[in-house]
Amino acid sequence: MRRFRMRKRAVGLWARLRERCRRDAGMVTSEYAMGIIAAVGFALLLYEVVTSGQVKAELQAIVKRALSARM
Repeated sequence: MRRFRMRKRAVGLWARLRERCRRDAGMVTSEYAMGIIAAVGFALLLYEVVTSGQVKAELQAIVKRALSARM
């Protein structure tokens, strides 16, 4: 009886270990492609915002204030 319980427990542990090893740990190629497309889209959006007239003027004003500050 004890041997049966030990064997049953060992089989259960082996099954759990096998299941953990089968799980996906990373992205597949299509997920990488979608991630790259999303990153490029976000970069383009950020570039458009930063190079827009109002934001560009604000950034130039900040740089001018920083360069003309007295120490």
